[in-house]
Amino acid sequence: MSALPDQVDTAMVLRSDDNGVATLRLNRPAQFNALSQAMLEALIAEVDAIAADDSVRVVVLAGEGKAFCAGHDLKEMRGNHTLAFQQALFRLCSKFMMKLVELPQPVIARIHGIATAAGCQLVSMCDLAVAADVSRFAVSGINVGLFCATPSVGLSRNLGRKEAFEMLVTGDFIDAAEAQRRGLVNRVVPLEQLDAEVQKLAASICAKSPVAVRMGKQMFYKQLEMGLDAAYQLAAETMACNMMAEDAAEGIDAFIAKRKPEWIGR
Repeated sequence: MSALPDQVDTAMVLRSDDNGVATLRLNRPAQFNALSQAMLEALIAEVDAIAADDSVRVVVLAGEGKAFCAGHDLKEMRGNHTLAFQQALFRLCSKFMMKLVELPQPVIARIHGIATAAGCQLVSMCDLAVAADVSRFAVSGINVGLFCATPSVGLSRNLGRKEAFEMLVTGDFIDAAEAQRRGLVNRVVPLEQLDAEVQKLAASICAKSPVAVRMGKQMFYKQLEMGLDAAYQLAAETMACNMMAEDAAEGIDAFIAKRKPEWIGR
C-alpha cells in the first residue's frame, strides 16, 4: 500500500493480522516515520483497539521505508513553536509509550534501519526487540540543542545508567550488536532473516497460555517500580491467582500426561 497524505490519519499506521499476531507499521516513509502528532494519535487508536481484541496474542511494531523511526517531526515542532503545543505533543507521546506497557499483549519492535531520538525511545518501551544487523540507534536530540528527556526514561530502564547517559549527552550512534550488548534489543540477525526471526519469537509467545502472558506482563512492570518486599508480595499473589486459572490446571495436567496443552484462555 502506498503512503497517503499526512492529513489522512488512518494511513499513518498500517495494521495487518496473521495467526494471532497484529503488525502495526509506521507509514510515513518519506519522513523516516517521524512521530507527528497525527501519527501518535493514530497509534493510540490502533493500540486501544488491539487491547480489546482477544484474538491478538502478540503485537509487532515496524516501519515502512528505509527507517524504523527517526523520532519526532522537528518541522512540525518548529512550525508550532508554542509551549502549549510542545506540552501537548510530549504528553501525547508519553501517553502512547505508557499504553505499550499497559497493553495486555507483548509488543515486539522490528528494527530494520535507524531508530533515533523518540524512535530509540520507542524501541526501549517495547517489551522485546529484534534488530537487523544494519540497524543503528541514537538519542540525537542533543545535536540540535535538545536533551532527549522523554527518551531518557525508557533508555535508562534498559541500559546501564552510565551507558544511557553517554548516549544522551553525546548523540553518538551505536550499532545493532552494541545495542544488544547494552540490553536495548534482544536479538540481532541479518536483514534478510529479520522477518523470520520476529515470526519465530512471536510464535513462541503465541504457543503459551494467554492468561499467563497477560498476568505476567502486568506483574513484571508493576514490580519493577516497587521495593523488594512489595515486589515479592505482588509476585506471590500473582502466582497464586495464576495457579487458580483454568489454563494453569490444563498446563500442569498436560505436563504430567506428557501431552501438548490446549489453552482455554481463562
